[in-house]
Amino acid sequence: MLITTPVGSRKAVITACRPVPEERRTVTVLFVDIVGSTRLVERLDPEDVRALQRAYFGTVASVLRRWRGVVEKYVGDAVMALFGASGSDGLDAYRAVRAGLDIQAALERRRPGGVRLRVRVGLATGEVLLDLAGVRDGGHGAASGAVITTAARLQEHAPPGGVVVCPVTRTAVAGLVEQRPLATLTLAGKALPLDVWRVTGTAGGRPGRHRVPLVGRRRELAGAADEVTRALRERRPRWISLVGPPGSGRSRLLHEVTRAVSHVDGVPVRRRVTACPPYPCGELAPLADLVRPRPDGTVADGPGGVLAAFLAAPDDDTVAARAVVACREALLGLAADAPVVVAVDDLDRAAPALRRFLHQLHVAAGERGLPLAVVTTCGSGSADPLPAPARRIPVEPLGPLDTGRLLRHLLDRAGRPAALVARLLPLVGGSPAVATAYASADPDGEPGGVPAAARRLVDARLDRLDGTHRAVLLAGAARGGPVVAAAAEAMLGWPAGRAEPVLRALAAAGLARPVTAGGWAIDALVARVAALRLSRAVRADFARRLRTAKDTAAGRVPGAGTGVPSRGAGEREVCPLGAGRSRRSGGGARPAPVPPDRLDRSDTLRPVPGQPGRAGVLRAVPARPGQPARAGPAPGDATRIVPGAAAWPGRTGPSGRVGRRRTEPGGHALGLAA
Repeated sequence: MLITTPVGSRKAVITACRPVPEERRTVTVLFVDIVGSTRLVERLDPEDVRALQRAYFGTVASVLRRWRGVVEKYVGDAVMALFGASGSDGLDAYRAVRAGLDIQAALERRRPGGVRLRVRVGLATGEVLLDLAGVRDGGHGAASGAVITTAARLQEHAPPGGVVVCPVTRTAVAGLVEQRPLATLTLAGKALPLDVWRVTGTAGGRPGRHRVPLVGRRRELAGAADEVTRALRERRPRWISLVGPPGSGRSRLLHEVTRAVSHVDGVPVRRRVTACPPYPCGELAPLADLVRPRPDGTVADGPGGVLAAFLAAPDDDTVAARAVVACREALLGLAADAPVVVAVDDLDRAAPALRRFLHQLHVAAGERGLPLAVVTTCGSGSADPLPAPARRIPVEPLGPLDTGRLLRHLLDRAGRPAALVARLLPLVGGSPAVATAYASADPDGEPGGVPAAARRLVDARLDRLDGTHRAVLLAGAARGGPVVAAAAEAMLGWPAGRAEPVLRALAAAGLARPVTAGGWAIDALVARVAALRLSRAVRADFARRLRTAKDTAAGRVPGAGTGVPSRGAGEREVCPLGAGRSRRSGGGARPAPVPPDRLDRSDTLRPVPGQPGRAGVLRAVPARPGQPARAGPAPGDATRIVPGAAAWPGRTGPSGRVGRRRTEPGGHALGLAA
């Protein structure tokens, strides 16, 4: 099958992702298949079939690659792709939906060999276990989970030329795409019916609605409103940028800033507001909302009606490029009549052409001395230079008092008890978006008690970290409680001194904080989301490494009672189960025996010499100084779990099942029954 992304060797990939070779992740699965492919193939020549398949697979792979989807496998004419597998930006479901729409449009335009190919697209969002080394195009079997079957079944029920989504995907893309409900379906293998929606297109750049009161932003609001008022009154255009991470409430603050200044010296202020959607269809499409007709219905159009043509087709970049000058003159004309505030939400999502337009508008208004202010929002990491005069206003996380006030209001509106505030306050972390997610969703009904909207925010935050910082967070989440650098190094197999600088960097990023001498507490919500990513195998590996490090520090044999091989020097001895204090042999302390309830299934049982009917755990004992090691069991006598044979009398394992014995060459091999 087609491999669209060159990758290195599997060994190199595994080395890069250690010590976490697999993760549980929330992904969106896309299935696309040709409608009526059997009938189509039967009436075509084999050479034409081959040309058709190449054109089809090439088109689909190209679209998926553009939207950062990973092709997991090809099944006949069907293609399965994963979004959010190699890294999440919080918009994985949206990118998958846009890819599905673009696949339909691309095949309709191309029509390979003059044949019209109609396909069905099904999308489902859910949790999978990912083999991180296999997450690449053509990585068959890299993902495992029920959501894969759900996406395949949805594709089978999609109308020809349609894109259908499951309820989880529908919620994740709400407000970003146009959707309409289809009939509730009963899918094969699913116990309950499933509500299905069909996506009909993108929703454009309309600003979102804000129903939550503004809490704890008086200083930021006053500062921004003062800058806008000065710019309009003094007829000296200014640029005000509200800077904060996703979920900080910067869009809510922008909404209030545009309404805070309604009049300047008795003259009404005109507001022109737009929002940059993620991955806009056209580079200048959000500009259309800024130059809509005036309240009196007139539009200051340019020569040849280019502005009207742009408003009719804002996604057409060619038309938009011809209308740039007309759009700028239209806004400057508005400012010549009355003060104007131009507000652009999520400017960090905008294409360079839109940023360039706003900079030119600001400079032209300053040269003409017009009353105009530009107010934008962007992410904390944005380094886009602003034209002078400009002011950046940081939007920091809310304090505990303001967060509690916001939570009480949201819980009251949702009809939930206010007593939940104390429980949710440590998880919200001052983020209005996370507070809204917890107040509107029952956390007990979500995986790990984390609402899907909050998890998307944290997943994107985790995936912006490099592998070293993310590994420390995962190790801390697996251990629980405060993280000590030495413990993190033991769990990750790192040399001493490597974890401390990483923990300090995480604290600087707001993901951890010092709590005790040498201890660090991970942000509560981040720890929960990181713990959700850990598979059982990774958790067990972390626990084994930490236990081995503790045994070594205590002077015990590393891995005693865990099935970890001994060091091999010296004789072997059977320590009776439940025996008392350690004895001395060969100048070294023998390890304290492990009680039966602490045995691992890989512990080795041997008969205790001179005590019939009793069993013990196999231990390594150093050789006596100056004496050769006494011969122990032959290498072929490895202990293992075996069925059948006779039960060793009087002893059971931690599961209550009796130990088994079986004769092997050179002696007996004993172990706990599986």
